[in-house]
This record gives sequence, C-alpha cells and structure tokens, in this order.
Amino acid sequence: MNELKHVSSNPHIRSNMSTQKIMLLVIASLLPAAGFGIWNFGAGALVLILICVGTCVLTEFLYTKGMKKAVTISDLSAAVTGLLLALNLPSNLPWWMAVIGSVFAILIAKELFGGLGQNFMNPALAGRCFLMICFAAHMTDFVYDGVSSATPLMLIRQGNNVSLIDMIIGRIPGTIGETSVIALMLGAVLLIVTGVIDVRIPFTYIVTFLIFIGLFSRRGWDPGYLIAELCGGGLMLGAFFMATDYVTSPITSRGRYIYGIILGVLTGIFRIFSSSAEGVSFAIIISNLLVPLIELVTVPKCFGKGGE
Repeated sequence: MNELKHVSSNPHIRSNMSTQKIMLLVIASLLPAAGFGIWNFGAGALVLILICVGTCVLTEFLYTKGMKKAVTISDLSAAVTGLLLALNLPSNLPWWMAVIGSVFAILIAKELFGGLGQNFMNPALAGRCFLMICFAAHMTDFVYDGVSSATPLMLIRQGNNVSLIDMIIGRIPGTIGETSVIALMLGAVLLIVTGVIDVRIPFTYIVTFLIFIGLFSRRGWDPGYLIAELCGGGLMLGAFFMATDYVTSPITSRGRYIYGIILGVLTGIFRIFSSSAEGVSFAIIISNLLVPLIELVTVPKCFGKGGE
C-alpha cells in the first residue's frame, strides 16, 4: 500500500465562510435598519449605536487581555452584539445605561461562559433584558418627534387604531432598529440569499405566532390586526437577526422547527396575556435555554450496530 491517506480531526466538511465574514454580512444586513433608525430618531440614535459598539468591543478586548487569552475582537462578534443591542434600545436612553447593558452582554452573557460559541443565550438580548429589569421606566419611554408616545402595540392593546403604512415604513415610536419593516426585510433578504441564516426558524416563528394570536386574541383573524402585530415591536428584528444566532439556536433540522414553534407560542403568550404589549426578547431568551433539550430529543440516530 503506497497510497497514504491524510487523516485530520473533525470537522471534515469545511466552508470558506469564516466567522469574520459572517459577522460582516450580519453588520451589512443591519445597516438599513440602523440607517433608518438614525434618520427617524436623530443624532441620539447614532450616538447610542457608537457607544454600544465601542463599549462591547472594548469590554471584550480588556477581558481577553486581562485573562491572558487570545484577543478575539477581530472576528467582529462583539461589534455585532453592540449593534444589535443598540437597535433594541430607545434612542433617548441615557448613555450610561447603554454602557451598563453592553458590559453585561459581553462580560456576563458571553465571556464568563467561555466566549463566542460557549454562550447559552444571545448576548445582545441578555443585555436588553437586563436593562429592562433594572431600568424598566427608561426602556419603555419612547420619544418620537420630540414627544413621548405609546408604541403601536400598546395603542392596539388599548383599542386604538394604528396606521399600517406608518408601521411598515417605520414612522412610529419604538426602539432604534425595530420600526421599519422595509429596512429589516432588506437586511433579511441579504442574510437569506448569502446563506447566513436558515429560513426555517424565522418562518416557523412568524407563522406560529400569527396562528396563536389568531386563535387566542379577542380580535381573531382580522387582517389589519394580524399585520399590525406582525409589523409592530421587535418581532421582525428578533425573528431574522437574533433567533437565528448560530450559537443559541438548534443545529438539527427538526429542532429548528420546534424552536420556531416555541418562539411563536411564547411571543403570543407574552403579547396577549402579560402586562406588556411586547415579549420578543424574553421569548427568545427562554427558547435559548431550551435549545440543549431540543437538540437532545431531535438528534439523528447513529448508523451501524449500536446506533440505537
């Protein structure tokens, strides 16, 4: 036998898509929503984005340096976390709260569990939920055109009418990155076309959510109500940009469908039965915690003797 085979450790199937390239595509996909948010809410939104991105990158750099680990900021995952966190914040949030949320997202939710690939929940959403618990009044204070206004979801809950056109375009109060469905869908198309995300998670999420609120809300199958619930709040931002996070979502095909169903049901429960009109962030965080169990029951069986 003179034909020697070169054997290497797994993974044996490799891709040219590096972590840095994936993060660059995610950043590019978020630019339409970020740009619209800056145009919609003014310079305060830009400042908040820069603060969150800068704080996340600096926190990761200082932690890895202090722990004498390899500096990983070049993979851009910290920058993506900062950008996602900023897009989930009101534009008028005090800057020091944004700093606290950014430090929590990187230090507590990511690095203390081993860094990228080891975190058990989405760091950006962990930072947002932490700020929601600590500073609920500020996190639910939305200013639009210089006036504090209720979000469309809250107006719907109060029985008021909302403009679907304004919701689709984004001329509404809300967080920096969640208001414009058009901008978010432009970014989502980029992620789908480039193969960065699997459409099974967001589509299952959205369909399950619509079925749930159609069955259990007092408005039933009213098309205007369903579209408003779909376009309002952070559903589109969460479904395409955060629920699909590689680390905190299932790797199995069946698991992704189950994950999407759980997301849709939880979001529907929070929006219809809780005191808040929103619920996407907590739905994704809770679903992240269930991912190990989902993968356990959906992992394919091994081939060969003893596969059972």
